[in-house]
Amino acid sequence: MTKTLLAVDGNSLIHRSFHALAGSQLRTRDGRPTWAVKGALAQVLGAVDRVGADAVVVGFDDAAGNVRRDAHPHYKAHRAEKPGDLVTQLALAVDVFWSAGLHVVIPDGLEADDVLASAASAATAAGWHTVVCTSDRDAFALVDETTSALRIINGGVEASPVLTPERLRILTGIDPWQYRQYAAMRGDASDNLTGIRGVGPKTAVALLNAFGSVDAAFADVDTNGGARVAEVVGTACVRKLADPEGRARFWENVELMTMRTDLDLEMDLTAASGPGLLPVDPQALQDALADVEFGSLQMLAARLLTSTPVGAGGDARATPVAPWDEPSAAATVAAAPAEPPVDELTLF
Repeated sequence: MTKTLLAVDGNSLIHRSFHALAGSQLRTRDGRPTWAVKGALAQVLGAVDRVGADAVVVGFDDAAGNVRRDAHPHYKAHRAEKPGDLVTQLALAVDVFWSAGLHVVIPDGLEADDVLASAASAATAAGWHTVVCTSDRDAFALVDETTSALRIINGGVEASPVLTPERLRILTGIDPWQYRQYAAMRGDASDNLTGIRGVGPKTAVALLNAFGSVDAAFADVDTNGGARVAEVVGTACVRKLADPEGRARFWENVELMTMRTDLDLEMDLTAASGPGLLPVDPQALQDALADVEFGSLQMLAARLLTSTPVGAGGDARATPVAPWDEPSAAATVAAAPAEPPVDELTLF
Protein backbone atom coordinates (compact mmCIF):
# COMPACT_ATOMS: atom_id res chain seq x y z
CA MET A 1 0.00 0.00 0.00
CA THR A 2 1.26 3.48 -0.87
CA LYS A 3 2.28 5.42 2.21
CA THR A 4 0.79 8.82 3.01
CA LEU A 5 2.51 12.00 4.14
CA LEU A 6 0.28 14.53 5.89
CA ALA A 7 1.63 18.05 5.28
CA VAL A 8 -0.04 20.61 7.55
CA ASP A 9 -0.25 24.38 7.22
CA GLY A 10 0.33 25.26 10.87
CA ASN A 11 -0.39 28.96 10.49
CA SER A 12 -3.70 28.29 8.78
CA LEU A 13 -4.97 25.93 11.48
CA ILE A 14 -3.78 28.13 14.36
CA HIS A 15 -5.42 31.23 12.89
CA ARG A 16 -8.74 29.50 12.34
CA SER A 17 -8.76 27.90 15.77
CA PHE A 18 -7.76 31.19 17.39
CA HIS A 19 -10.88 32.92 16.08
CA ALA A 20 -13.22 29.94 16.31
CA LEU A 21 -12.41 29.09 19.92
CA ALA A 22 -11.67 32.56 21.29
CA GLY A 23 -14.80 32.37 23.41
CA SER A 24 -13.30 29.59 25.48
CA GLN A 25 -10.22 31.62 26.50
CA LEU A 26 -8.59 28.32 27.43
CA ARG A 27 -5.38 28.86 29.36
CA THR A 28 -2.99 26.82 31.45
CA ARG A 29 -2.95 27.27 35.20
CA ASP A 30 0.04 29.58 34.84
CA GLY A 31 -1.89 31.80 32.40
CA ARG A 32 -0.61 30.75 28.95
CA PRO A 33 -3.31 30.99 26.23
CA THR A 34 -3.81 27.59 24.60
CA TRP A 35 -7.19 27.47 22.88
CA ALA A 36 -5.82 27.85 19.34
CA VAL A 37 -3.05 25.30 19.94
CA LYS A 38 -5.50 22.74 21.27
CA GLY A 39 -7.93 23.28 18.41
CA ALA A 40 -5.20 22.97 15.80
CA LEU A 41 -3.75 19.85 17.42
CA ALA A 42 -7.20 18.27 17.50
CA GLN A 43 -7.54 18.89 13.78
CA VAL A 44 -4.09 17.46 13.07
CA LEU A 45 -5.08 14.32 14.97
CA GLY A 46 -8.33 14.14 13.04
CA ALA A 47 -6.45 14.46 9.76
CA VAL A 48 -3.97 11.73 10.76
CA ASP A 49 -6.90 9.44 11.48
CA ARG A 50 -8.85 10.38 8.37
CA VAL A 51 -6.08 9.72 5.86
CA GLY A 52 -4.15 7.04 7.73
CA ALA A 53 -0.97 9.12 7.74
CA ASP A 54 2.39 7.39 7.98
CA ALA A 55 4.29 10.64 8.48
CA VAL A 56 3.47 14.23 9.46
CA VAL A 57 5.22 17.52 8.72
CA VAL A 58 3.87 20.84 10.00
CA GLY A 59 4.96 24.02 8.27
CA PHE A 60 4.90 27.51 9.78
CA ASP A 61 5.64 30.92 8.28
CA ASP A 62 8.93 32.51 9.27
CA ALA A 63 7.81 35.29 11.63
CA ALA A 64 11.20 37.00 11.37
CA GLY A 65 11.08 37.87 7.68
CA ASN A 66 9.45 37.28 4.31
CA VAL A 67 11.38 37.35 1.04
CA ARG A 68 8.20 37.86 -0.99
CA ARG A 69 7.29 40.94 1.02
CA ASP A 70 10.86 42.22 0.79
CA ALA A 71 10.65 42.07 -3.01
CA HIS A 72 7.04 43.30 -3.18
CA PRO A 73 6.27 45.52 -0.16
CA HIS A 74 2.53 45.59 -0.86
CA TYR A 75 2.29 41.81 -0.36
CA LYS A 76 0.09 41.26 2.74
CA ALA A 77 0.87 44.85 3.75
CA HIS A 78 -2.77 45.58 4.62
CA ARG A 79 -2.96 42.98 7.37
CA ALA A 80 -3.47 44.27 10.89
CA GLU A 81 -0.96 43.47 13.59
CA LYS A 82 -1.63 40.09 15.16
CA PRO A 83 -3.19 40.06 18.65
CA GLY A 84 -0.71 39.24 21.38
CA ASP A 85 -2.45 35.99 22.31
CA LEU A 86 -2.26 34.84 18.68
CA VAL A 87 1.46 35.58 18.45
CA THR A 88 1.99 33.71 21.71
CA GLN A 89 0.05 30.68 20.51
CA LEU A 90 1.80 30.52 17.15
CA ALA A 91 5.10 30.23 19.03
CA LEU A 92 3.62 27.83 21.56
CA ALA A 93 2.23 25.60 18.79
CA VAL A 94 5.72 25.19 17.36
CA ASP A 95 7.02 24.12 20.77
CA VAL A 96 4.13 21.76 21.50
CA PHE A 97 4.10 20.07 18.09
CA TRP A 98 7.88 19.70 18.06
CA SER A 99 8.04 18.39 21.65
CA ALA A 100 5.23 15.95 20.87
CA GLY A 101 7.35 14.38 18.13
CA LEU A 102 5.75 15.94 15.05
CA HIS A 103 8.18 17.31 12.49
CA VAL A 104 8.00 21.12 12.39
CA VAL A 105 9.61 23.15 9.61
CA ILE A 106 9.97 26.95 9.60
CA PRO A 107 11.79 27.93 6.37
CA ASP A 108 13.97 31.03 6.50
CA GLY A 109 12.11 33.97 4.94
CA LEU A 110 9.41 31.72 3.52
CA GLU A 111 5.95 30.44 4.36
CA ALA A 112 4.08 27.31 5.33
CA ASP A 113 2.89 26.96 1.72
CA ASP A 114 6.49 26.44 0.65
CA VAL A 115 6.78 23.60 3.16
CA LEU A 116 3.61 21.98 1.78
CA ALA A 117 4.83 22.22 -1.82
CA SER A 118 8.28 20.88 -0.95
CA ALA A 119 6.75 18.06 1.08
CA ALA A 120 4.54 17.05 -1.85
CA SER A 121 7.52 17.09 -4.20
CA ALA A 122 9.66 14.99 -1.85
CA ALA A 123 6.86 12.51 -1.21
CA THR A 124 6.19 12.03 -4.91
CA ALA A 125 9.89 11.37 -5.49
CA ALA A 126 9.80 8.74 -2.73
CA GLY A 127 6.72 7.02 -4.13
CA TRP A 128 4.41 8.32 -1.39
CA HIS A 129 1.04 10.04 -1.59
CA THR A 130 0.67 13.47 0.05
CA VAL A 131 -2.38 15.05 1.67
CA VAL A 132 -1.93 18.76 2.33
CA CYS A 133 -4.09 19.99 5.21
CA THR A 134 -5.01 23.66 5.15
CA SER A 135 -7.93 26.07 5.03
CA ASP A 136 -6.35 28.09 2.20
CA ARG A 137 -7.28 27.69 -1.45
CA ASP A 138 -3.66 28.22 -2.53
CA ALA A 139 -3.10 24.50 -1.96
CA PHE A 140 -5.43 23.71 -4.89
CA ALA A 141 -2.45 24.39 -7.16
CA LEU A 142 -0.59 21.46 -5.57
CA VAL A 143 -3.23 18.83 -6.33
CA ASP A 144 -2.22 16.16 -8.81
CA GLU A 145 -2.26 12.37 -9.15
CA THR A 146 -0.02 11.96 -6.07
CA THR A 147 -1.19 14.93 -3.98
CA SER A 148 -4.64 15.62 -2.51
CA ALA A 149 -5.83 18.60 -0.49
CA LEU A 150 -7.80 18.27 2.74
CA ARG A 151 -9.34 21.74 2.88
CA ILE A 152 -10.61 22.53 6.36
CA ILE A 153 -14.04 24.18 6.28
CA ASN A 154 -17.08 24.33 8.56
CA GLY A 155 -17.45 21.22 10.68
CA GLY A 156 -13.75 20.50 11.03
CA VAL A 157 -11.85 17.59 9.55
CA GLU A 158 -14.74 15.17 9.26
CA ALA A 159 -16.85 17.55 7.19
CA SER A 160 -14.00 18.82 5.03
CA PRO A 161 -13.44 17.65 1.45
CA VAL A 162 -10.39 15.75 0.26
CA LEU A 163 -9.80 17.19 -3.18
CA THR A 164 -8.32 15.09 -5.98
CA PRO A 165 -7.79 16.35 -9.54
CA GLU A 166 -11.19 15.00 -10.56
CA ARG A 167 -13.00 16.55 -7.61
CA LEU A 168 -11.23 19.86 -8.01
CA ARG A 169 -12.24 19.96 -11.66
CA ILE A 170 -15.88 19.43 -10.67
CA LEU A 171 -15.61 22.08 -7.96
CA THR A 172 -13.76 24.79 -9.88
CA GLY A 173 -14.29 24.02 -13.55
CA ILE A 174 -10.53 23.97 -14.20
CA ASP A 175 -7.64 21.59 -13.73
CA PRO A 176 -5.32 21.94 -10.72
CA TRP A 177 -2.34 22.95 -12.88
CA GLN A 178 -4.41 25.92 -14.08
CA TYR A 179 -5.38 27.09 -10.61
CA ARG A 180 -2.41 29.39 -10.03
CA GLN A 181 -3.15 31.32 -13.22
CA TYR A 182 -6.83 31.44 -12.29
CA ALA A 183 -5.94 32.93 -8.89
CA ALA A 184 -3.48 35.37 -10.46
CA MET A 185 -6.14 36.66 -12.84
CA ARG A 186 -8.72 36.98 -10.10
CA GLY A 187 -6.35 38.38 -7.48
CA ASP A 188 -6.34 37.61 -3.76
CA ALA A 189 -7.70 40.26 -1.42
CA SER A 190 -6.42 38.38 1.63
CA ASP A 191 -2.85 38.86 0.34
CA ASN A 192 -3.49 42.39 -0.98
CA LEU A 193 -3.05 41.23 -4.57
CA THR A 194 -5.10 42.91 -7.29
CA GLY A 195 -5.77 40.81 -10.36
CA ILE A 196 -6.68 41.85 -13.90
CA ARG A 197 -9.40 44.42 -13.32
CA GLY A 198 -12.77 43.29 -14.61
CA VAL A 199 -11.79 39.61 -14.94
CA GLY A 200 -13.83 37.68 -12.39
CA PRO A 201 -14.08 33.97 -11.59
CA LYS A 202 -16.46 33.05 -14.44
CA THR A 203 -14.41 34.87 -17.06
CA ALA A 204 -11.18 33.38 -15.74
CA VAL A 205 -12.59 29.84 -15.91
CA ALA A 206 -13.95 30.42 -19.43
CA LEU A 207 -10.58 31.70 -20.65
CA LEU A 208 -8.66 28.82 -19.16
CA ASN A 209 -11.06 26.26 -20.61
CA ALA A 210 -10.86 27.84 -24.05
CA PHE A 211 -7.12 28.55 -24.18
CA GLY A 212 -5.56 26.25 -21.58
CA SER A 213 -3.38 29.06 -20.25
CA VAL A 214 -3.45 32.83 -19.87
CA ASP A 215 -0.30 32.99 -22.00
CA ALA A 216 -2.30 31.65 -24.95
CA ALA A 217 -5.08 34.18 -24.36
CA PHE A 218 -2.52 37.00 -24.29
CA ALA A 219 -1.07 35.65 -27.53
CA ASP A 220 -4.48 35.76 -29.20
CA VAL A 221 -4.84 39.40 -28.19
CA ASP A 222 -1.35 40.24 -29.47
CA THR A 223 -1.36 38.34 -32.76
CA ASN A 224 -5.00 37.86 -33.66
CA GLY A 225 -6.61 41.04 -32.41
CA GLY A 226 -8.26 39.03 -29.66
CA ALA A 227 -10.75 37.43 -32.05
CA ARG A 228 -10.99 34.17 -30.13
CA VAL A 229 -11.03 35.95 -26.76
CA ALA A 230 -13.93 38.09 -27.98
CA GLU A 231 -15.74 35.00 -29.19
CA VAL A 232 -15.34 33.28 -25.82
CA VAL A 233 -15.87 36.10 -23.30
CA GLY A 234 -16.69 39.27 -25.27
CA THR A 235 -14.85 42.23 -26.73
CA ALA A 236 -14.57 44.08 -23.40
CA CYS A 237 -12.26 41.35 -22.12
CA VAL A 238 -9.91 41.89 -25.07
CA ARG A 239 -9.20 45.39 -23.80
CA LYS A 240 -8.68 44.11 -20.25
CA LEU A 241 -6.17 41.49 -21.38
CA ALA A 242 -4.36 44.05 -23.53
CA ASP A 243 -3.86 46.45 -20.62
CA PRO A 244 -0.12 46.51 -19.72
CA GLU A 245 -0.86 47.21 -16.05
CA GLY A 246 -3.23 44.27 -15.85
CA ARG A 247 -0.63 41.98 -17.39
CA ALA A 248 2.04 43.24 -15.01
CA ARG A 249 -0.22 42.54 -12.03
CA PHE A 250 -0.99 39.07 -13.38
CA TRP A 251 2.66 38.06 -13.78
CA GLU A 252 3.57 39.54 -10.41
CA ASN A 253 0.77 37.51 -8.82
CA VAL A 254 2.00 34.35 -10.52
CA GLU A 255 5.46 34.99 -9.09
CA LEU A 256 4.15 35.61 -5.58
CA MET A 257 1.78 32.63 -5.68
CA THR A 258 4.41 30.16 -6.88
CA MET A 259 5.48 27.94 -3.98
CA ARG A 260 8.97 26.61 -3.48
CA THR A 261 9.30 22.88 -4.07
CA ASP A 262 13.01 22.49 -3.35
CA LEU A 263 13.30 23.06 0.41
CA ASP A 264 15.31 20.56 2.42
CA LEU A 265 12.77 19.42 5.02
CA GLU A 266 15.30 17.16 6.73
CA MET A 267 13.01 14.15 6.36
CA ASP A 268 13.99 10.77 4.98
CA LEU A 269 10.88 9.01 3.74
CA THR A 270 12.91 5.93 2.84
CA ALA A 271 14.01 5.38 6.45
CA ALA A 272 12.31 3.13 9.00
CA SER A 273 12.20 5.93 11.55
CA GLY A 274 13.22 9.53 11.90
CA PRO A 275 11.85 13.09 11.80
CA GLY A 276 8.21 13.15 10.81
CA LEU A 277 7.73 9.42 10.61
CA LEU A 278 5.11 7.75 12.80
CA PRO A 279 4.97 6.43 15.45
CA VAL A 280 6.41 9.12 17.73
CA ASP A 281 7.94 8.55 21.15
CA PRO A 282 5.09 7.92 23.64
CA GLN A 283 6.80 9.58 26.58
CA ALA A 284 7.70 12.70 24.62
CA LEU A 285 4.10 13.01 23.43
CA GLN A 286 2.72 12.54 26.93
CA ASP A 287 5.08 15.12 28.40
CA ALA A 288 4.36 17.68 25.69
CA LEU A 289 0.60 17.48 26.16
CA ALA A 290 0.89 17.44 29.94
CA ASP A 291 2.94 20.65 29.85
CA VAL A 292 0.04 22.54 28.23
CA GLU A 293 -2.60 20.59 30.18
CA PHE A 294 -4.21 18.89 27.17
CA GLY A 295 -5.33 15.88 29.19
CA SER A 296 -8.47 15.42 27.10
CA LEU A 297 -6.32 14.78 23.99
CA GLN A 298 -3.85 12.38 25.61
CA MET A 299 -5.61 9.10 24.78
CA LEU A 300 -6.54 10.11 21.25
CA ALA A 301 -3.04 11.38 20.52
CA ALA A 302 -1.46 8.23 21.93
CA ARG A 303 -3.74 6.02 19.83
CA LEU A 304 -3.04 7.89 16.60
CA LEU A 305 0.61 8.84 16.94
CA THR A 306 2.36 6.20 19.04
CA SER A 307 0.86 2.81 18.25
CA THR A 308 2.74 -0.01 16.57
CA PRO A 309 2.36 -0.02 12.76
CA VAL A 310 0.28 -2.72 11.09
CA GLY A 311 2.07 -6.05 10.89
CA ALA A 312 4.47 -5.33 13.72
CA GLY A 313 2.55 -6.60 16.68
CA GLY A 314 -0.86 -5.01 16.70
CA ASP A 315 -2.29 -1.67 15.72
CA ALA A 316 -4.33 0.71 17.83
CA ARG A 317 -4.60 3.26 15.03
CA ALA A 318 -7.61 3.42 12.78
CA THR A 319 -7.39 1.43 9.56
CA PRO A 320 -5.85 3.78 6.99
CA VAL A 321 -8.17 4.90 4.20
CA ALA A 322 -7.12 6.17 0.83
CA PRO A 323 -7.15 9.96 0.96
CA TRP A 324 -9.67 10.13 -1.85
CA ASP A 325 -12.19 7.97 0.06
CA GLU A 326 -15.09 9.44 1.99
CA PRO A 327 -14.46 9.74 5.74
CA SER A 328 -15.90 7.28 8.21
CA ALA A 329 -17.82 8.37 11.28
CA ALA A 330 -15.03 6.95 13.41
CA ALA A 331 -12.69 9.63 12.09
CA THR A 332 -14.62 12.44 13.80
CA VAL A 333 -12.66 14.47 16.30
CA ALA A 334 -15.11 15.98 18.74
CA ALA A 335 -12.64 18.62 19.82
CA ALA A 336 -12.21 19.98 16.30
CA PRO A 337 -13.19 23.65 16.31
CA ALA A 338 -15.91 25.33 14.38
CA GLU A 339 -14.68 27.72 11.74
CA PRO A 340 -14.63 31.52 11.40
CA PRO A 341 -16.61 33.85 9.13
CA VAL A 342 -18.40 32.54 6.08
CA ASP A 343 -16.56 34.76 3.60
CA GLU A 344 -13.34 32.95 4.52
CA LEU A 345 -14.94 29.54 4.26
CA THR A 346 -16.27 29.43 0.73
CA LEU A 347 -14.84 26.32 -0.82
CA PHE A 348 -14.12 28.16 -4.07
